[in-house]
Amino acid sequence: MGGFPTRARAVVIGGGIVGCSTAYHLAAEGWTDTVLIEAGQLSSGSTWHAAGLVGQLRSNANITQLLGHSVAIYDRLEKETGQATGWKMNGGLRLACGQERWTEVKRQATMARSFGLEMELLSPAEARKLWPIMDVHDVVGAAFLPTDGQANPSDITQALAKGARKQGVTIVEDTKVTAIEVRGGRVAAVVTDQGRIECEVAVNCAGQWANEIGQLAGVTVPLVSVQHQYLVTEPIDGVPRDLPTLRDPDRLTYYKEEVGGLVMGGYEPNPIPWAEDGIPEKFHFSLLAENWDHFEPMMELALGRVPALETAGVKQLINGPESFTPDGNFILGEAPECGGFFVGAGFNAFGIAAGGGAGKALAEWIAGGQPPYDLWAVDIRRFGQPHGDIDWVRTRTMEMYGKHYTIAWPFEEHESGRPLRSSPLYERLAEQGACFGEKLGWERPNWFAPAGVEPRDEYSFGRQNWFAHVGEEHRAVRERVGLFDQTSFAKFKMVGRDAEAALGWICANNIAKPPGSLVYTQMLNERGGIECDLTVARLTPEEFYIVTGTGFATHDFAWIKANIPAGLDAQLIDVTSSHAVMSLMGPSARDVLLAVSRDDFSNEGFPFGAVRTVHIAGAPVNALRVTYVGELGWELHIPVESAADVYDALMKAGAAHGIANAGYRAIESLRLEKGYRAWGADIGPDYTSVEAGLGWAVKLKSNIPFLGREAILAQRENGVAKMLAGFTVADRDVVLLGRETIYRNGERVGWLSSGGWGYTLDTNIGYGYVRNKVGVDRDYVLSGEYELEVATERVPCDVSMDPLYDPGMERVKA
Repeated sequence: MGGFPTRARAVVIGGGIVGCSTAYHLAAEGWTDTVLIEAGQLSSGSTWHAAGLVGQLRSNANITQLLGHSVAIYDRLEKETGQATGWKMNGGLRLACGQERWTEVKRQATMARSFGLEMELLSPAEARKLWPIMDVHDVVGAAFLPTDGQANPSDITQALAKGARKQGVTIVEDTKVTAIEVRGGRVAAVVTDQGRIECEVAVNCAGQWANEIGQLAGVTVPLVSVQHQYLVTEPIDGVPRDLPTLRDPDRLTYYKEEVGGLVMGGYEPNPIPWAEDGIPEKFHFSLLAENWDHFEPMMELALGRVPALETAGVKQLINGPESFTPDGNFILGEAPECGGFFVGAGFNAFGIAAGGGAGKALAEWIAGGQPPYDLWAVDIRRFGQPHGDIDWVRTRTMEMYGKHYTIAWPFEEHESGRPLRSSPLYERLAEQGACFGEKLGWERPNWFAPAGVEPRDEYSFGRQNWFAHVGEEHRAVRERVGLFDQTSFAKFKMVGRDAEAALGWICANNIAKPPGSLVYTQMLNERGGIECDLTVARLTPEEFYIVTGTGFATHDFAWIKANIPAGLDAQLIDVTSSHAVMSLMGPSARDVLLAVSRDDFSNEGFPFGAVRTVHIAGAPVNALRVTYVGELGWELHIPVESAADVYDALMKAGAAHGIANAGYRAIESLRLEKGYRAWGADIGPDYTSVEAGLGWAVKLKSNIPFLGREAILAQRENGVAKMLAGFTVADRDVVLLGRETIYRNGERVGWLSSGGWGYTLDTNIGYGYVRNKVGVDRDYVLSGEYELEVATERVPCDVSMDPLYDPGMERVKA
């Protein structure tokens, strides 16, 4: 081996399946000068006791693709390395035992088709043929994914390690990381109890230890350990070796075949956290004590499905802690706190399913300098202020663990750890019937219950209990005036002599405008993909005010900061907590403002796309003339201490104009009608401004260089293979939620990125990309006949490339 390595291009910390997969794929990317450090032995953390089920379907197309990459890797790995993996593509079966669950499964089947997976829907009798030892008396239906499977976690890990070594990776076991050296905001070296390794990149794949390792570099990795138990039986008569994996979510349990017997585990609603004060030293190839009392409810549920378990011999009840996260998704990517420090951790007990694909994606991210495709659902930058508090993380994670097998309801909100961050209007809005949701720790009014109605969501796959009330809020904004509390907006300032030059490079639109100007812009990556979607207001020659979505606070701040060209005098400052935000929107918005302020709100004095300091209720207010709902309106950015007074003044003056409180669900229906895009749904890193119909917001005519310009120019010249279009379905019994399959002339061409109801237009509205490898243009989109598949049923729809609701910008800008 030539002694302990002292230098490497990349150091991977953690020798579980994700660490070994990352090292294997880094070598495949040409990073053969990679060292993997493991504190114990390979797979000795939580990988070795994982159950080993490999499912692929998730609610996000790219995460489904990532899991599909795992399957492809596992399919070839044994032949490639000569190391057994225990991989079997025996398919995966999922049961439904009630009508709402059956609706969920049918929507999952449609989603699978949207993402290119074939999921077969089966009757109870057909399901029993695949799984003959189960009782199906309560089963309504089932779904079968033939390309799912199972693997031996330790063997897969050893095979990946062997493949990595063959490509030149050095693997060092029994070596503990004791420090991470950081210089100039970037990783410089990994220090271990065996020596120091200078490196360009450190990759934290330390599983349950990932937050502990992260802290060495000043990085928060929000995950906690939770006890997870499963049973291993002796051989059972009637269990074939090719038995599919089985998930029985209504009974909270899962199963796989093992040596002629069964592995049976589950996700109880009352999980038990572990290692709240730290993980014990040398917790390698270690388990916790069996907890039969806690497992008994799972066993009772399982006996109703598999009666043979009552007489089966029990080999072992395994209680192995695993890492879970506060939103149920794993964590990938470069940490915003430290350059060159990457994370691949928090796999929520599906690390075997994700390990192959996650390691591949992470390696490609490291080698390519950006994610290989949009990984926002698992990006570490989705976290923020609340996630620095490990107690809050644990509280939310316990709730998410308990919901692992509950129905994933549309519009579902989580209850734990609330309220955490709230607007100065929180109490006022609560008194007026606000039903709050939560995003990145912020309490936000989703809708308002009228007098006599409880402000509480009642979940279903049909029209939920708030549907009519949101319609009233929607109509208030269209016809009169509505007031939205949007205090949770992320707000930054870019200051310095070179602030204009820095933002000029990062922004696709032209921000080189006089003070008092407001510009809507995207920020693009080198591929032309949309990394940020926000507004930039110029306050002074050397000061810009940036407003972006609540959930994108960490992501957008990190993106902007990372792309400020070296040597420029430009500093980015987060000022989110300094200002409350109220958006006053609707035809009567100007009349309300004129009643509370002596400032000029005329179109001549305060045109669309302008920012002015005005005075309301004795407070200086930064008013931004902009709209996300398609009506005349202003965003009012108010010092926090004055927010309540300004709100009271607006509501008092607005009473004569029929003012109404309105929430985020009304914003969604309003923006769907107007065709405004939502980042993370309709637009993101995989979609360019040209593809998204936002080319008008790109400064190509000015010849000013900006990040992503070349990619956009190439698309303008060569055309695109996908374009965003709008779709409407008039049938009120249909409910569009997003991810429904789009068919053009009978062929699958994409899926909906957004879906909802337009109250003014009285129709279902969806948006999605129409795809065609040989090219797509406006005429191609509009020339087709379209259907949408909704919960396996095809329904006819109309297509549009223009805003569905368009009163004319003269109304918005009047």
